[in-house]
Amino acid sequence: MASADILTPTTPEGKEGLAALLARPERAVVALDFDGTLAPIVPDPEQARAHPGAVPALVRLAPHLAAVAVVTGRPAGVAVRYGGFAGVPGLEHLVVLGHYGAERWDAHTGSVHTPGDHPGVTSVRAELPGFLDRNGSWRGTWIEDKGRAVAVHTRRTEDPDAAFEALRGPLAELAERHGLMVEPGRFVLELRPPGVDKGVALAAYLRETDAACVLYAGDDLGDLAAFAAVRSLREEEGLPGLLVASAAAETPKDVLAHADLAVPGPEGVVAVLDALADALEG
Repeated sequence: MASADILTPTTPEGKEGLAALLARPERAVVALDFDGTLAPIVPDPEQARAHPGAVPALVRLAPHLAAVAVVTGRPAGVAVRYGGFAGVPGLEHLVVLGHYGAERWDAHTGSVHTPGDHPGVTSVRAELPGFLDRNGSWRGTWIEDKGRAVAVHTRRTEDPDAAFEALRGPLAELAERHGLMVEPGRFVLELRPPGVDKGVALAAYLRETDAACVLYAGDDLGDLAAFAAVRSLREEEGLPGLLVASAAAETPKDVLAHADLAVPGPEGVVAVLDALADALEG
């Protein structure tokens, strides 16, 4: 993939964001989702690993920037392991904001800061197996324990779309009873505490780093909050930003509609990172 050719935003706002990043990289933050953006989507989320070019590209790019952040719904420590981010020279200032910002891993300390268990998640974790077993039409669903969230996947069912739609309402009722919310994704419904999302986490981190511009890349419905945060900062505070969609056949239309630049999956995201590094090294 020709790296220079991939840096072609299709919107005026995206072009302004790219120009700002290239003009003042030392004030720029590059923030990236993990699954579907840095790591290819796989049937078993426990087998997800960062694209082999992701860490080398970040190593090249990070020294030019104010900061690099990975913003994910996964536990921070899991994203660090699956991404291969720990102990990498050049990534000493990488931050992973896990559980939509409720957890944080800093590369320079190698430690995770996390709040305690949420009682609603604890209750739902115990209730979900029986809840799913009570209806055979949901056979093939499986539960992923994310620590401060619990996800129900339908990808392995006979009809993933039908199972997803059948579960959406009942899981929303279950979540509400326990003070939780449901975050939909691609063949996954995640039950988690309210009040945290990728937009809140990203906006707080941009304030912390005093960023003058931002690039955010994502691929799924959970990334729309971060897209919205960047759009709000562009419109209300004049902070330039570039929104990148990691696009695949299953990418929600809303993600593509709100992006300034769409690239072909994690391979395309890595090409964007390499193209930025090429431009800044030149």
